[in-house]
Amino acid sequence: MKKMMWSAMSLLVAGAMVLAACAPAATPEPTQAPEPTKAPEATKAPEPTKAPATAAPTSAPAPAGSLTIWADDTRAPILQDLADEVLATYNLELVVELKSALKDDFQVAAPVGEGPDILFGVPHDQGGTLVANGLVAPIDLGDKAAEFVPGALSACTYEGALYCMPYATENLGFFYNTDLVKEVPKTWDDVVKTGEALKKEGKVDYIMAVTGSTYDLYPLFTAFGGYIFGKDAKGAYDPQDLGIDNEGMLDAVKWVGENVKSGNLPADWAWDNNHALFETGKAPFIMAGPWALERIRQSKIPYAVTTFPTGPGGAGAPFAGAQGIFINATSENALLAQAFLTEFIASDAVMQQLADVGKRPSAFLSVLEKTEDPDLLAMGEAGKDATFMPAIPAMGSVWSSWNDAVVTVRDGKQEADAAMKDAGEKIRALIANPLTGMVNVPGSYQAAAGCSADWQPECAVTAMKKGDDGKFASGPFKLKAGEYEFKVALDGSWTTNFGSDGKQDGPNYKIKLDKDGEISFVFDPATNLLTVTTK
Repeated sequence: MKKMMWSAMSLLVAGAMVLAACAPAATPEPTQAPEPTKAPEATKAPEPTKAPATAAPTSAPAPAGSLTIWADDTRAPILQDLADEVLATYNLELVVELKSALKDDFQVAAPVGEGPDILFGVPHDQGGTLVANGLVAPIDLGDKAAEFVPGALSACTYEGALYCMPYATENLGFFYNTDLVKEVPKTWDDVVKTGEALKKEGKVDYIMAVTGSTYDLYPLFTAFGGYIFGKDAKGAYDPQDLGIDNEGMLDAVKWVGENVKSGNLPADWAWDNNHALFETGKAPFIMAGPWALERIRQSKIPYAVTTFPTGPGGAGAPFAGAQGIFINATSENALLAQAFLTEFIASDAVMQQLADVGKRPSAFLSVLEKTEDPDLLAMGEAGKDATFMPAIPAMGSVWSSWNDAVVTVRDGKQEADAAMKDAGEKIRALIANPLTGMVNVPGSYQAAAGCSADWQPECAVTAMKKGDDGKFASGPFKLKAGEYEFKVALDGSWTTNFGSDGKQDGPNYKIKLDKDGEISFVFDPATNLLTVTTK
């Protein structure tokens, strides 16, 4: 890449060397009277020319500064390849460190003044927690802002300030089998009509594959008029305007339950299994994102991507996400980090590389306009009215209850109206947060322990009690032999949770009981780790 950056970044780097050039000049000696003129001496023969002495090699100057960047295994090689050029051109050292758990590691390091200057490659909706905890700094793109997709910038904006620089976006598209489907369905009624005709002919097992209960079905929910959070007059998400139990969402979930019951939709929504249904021709439709393109292409199934069918509420719209770059609020190089992003990363060449390896639509307009992949273009069209995932902390109170309600209807255990209204009440209670201070161990054992369902961070039955030693304990709970998973959650929601590594959003604890027995838990808030005892 040959891009001149002699501007803010160069001034910041050069500023480190200014003081060295500010020493005062030597004081001149007083002028003396000229010497008397002498007679010229006889001319001598010139001395033989000597070969010039070999100069000692000049050592390279020490870098004027450095930037540490944490990135994943997809983006890190791109940044590392830029290090030599940045050093040679701007005398700035890039230290690129590979991290597999970017957000989790950052949340541990940043509060104590450690970690990188730049956090590269975190979904925008995970940024809300980072902003709320004061771990990331605002970013000023200046004139560069006009070069980004407006929606992606909006996704990176929290409480009116931009906190991340987006480089890619993603959303679901509506895939269909071109051998089986000759006329693209315009409405969800058309989806049912087409799918049922194919089922009757014995060509498919289901009218559509389903890969999840919430995010994966959102285009259906919105087509019926459902939504999660409304927005206030300033365009910010309003946690008090919850649409989880509005009429449109109720109708959509009812539609799902009825079509599972009739056999039109599978009752097993495992991601891999349902992709296999589409990829083997057993389902003519599936809603999928760019992350699934490689496996769908490898399956050799004939397919195309189109916009989502409409419903009673209008056109279906998916959730959208933006991949973002954040600056550590505790970094001593925050200004230099911002200049590096705006003057180096925000360039056509680097953004093109990021788009190529990420296989996502670029958030940089000049690169997006050059996109030729027909599937990405089609998904872009499908997501033109997409809702960017709410990044407000209240979203952490939504997922569990939303999922439980939809799955309960799918499994025929509750009617849609009752299930979604129950979910709405739970979510509103969590947002109001009467459970502040609760420590719980939600997991796959909870229903057996007496909760209404598994994975309920708000269930009072499994809530822990604080002991005199400052630790929290719960149990014993009687369980049947089998395998169980769980983790720690605070305040009755998933907003703050700790996995088996003691880190936010870490992996589940896993345990196997070879015979019927009891299980007890002790949580240490000093380490965020759980001690598990079985009998």
